[in-house]
Amino acid sequence: MEINEQMKTLQKEVRDLQKNCAKDKLTMIVFSGELDKIIAAFILATGAASMGTEVSMFFTFWGTSALRAPHKKAKGKKLIEKMFGIMLPKGFNRLKLSNMNMAGMGTLMIKDIMKKKKIPSLPEMLKIAEELEVQISICEMTMNLMGMKSEEMIDYKSLRYCGVATFLKDAGESKSTLFI
Repeated sequence: MEINEQMKTLQKEVRDLQKNCAKDKLTMIVFSGELDKIIAAFILATGAASMGTEVSMFFTFWGTSALRAPHKKAKGKKLIEKMFGIMLPKGFNRLKLSNMNMAGMGTLMIKDIMKKKKIPSLPEMLKIAEELEVQISICEMTMNLMGMKSEEMIDYKSLRYCGVATFLKDAGESKSTLFI
């Protein structure tokens, strides 16, 4: 084999390796809708993004309700969809702690401690995530299952509605994938 042919073969192999190499990317499934877990997800997302890592958060099942805008309503819902809307929290301020909630006292305590220690609130973390271009994806199947509509979700520059295939593509390109 000539040296030129060997070089071309090596260059093609390097391109193929680069194409299949994981990116400096973090992908998360945000499954839980509990306050402490949503806080943890946004701390991880904004921390990674501030260090230059591409971040994609895929909200599904109970995590999806955290992204419902408290002031927005969707029309044309059926009875079951309306019931889900009433039973599920709507927005960050309605989330409860996974442990030590104590009829809401634990939630109030955590929020108060965060404020005193100058830790950003969830709405502030969302703004930071948006500034850092964190991708937020909402599972279309979950929205359909729970009767949620896009017009009741938060306003966010890098928001997309997608399915599991998009999450799997993102995760396949990532160095790290987390389940929260």
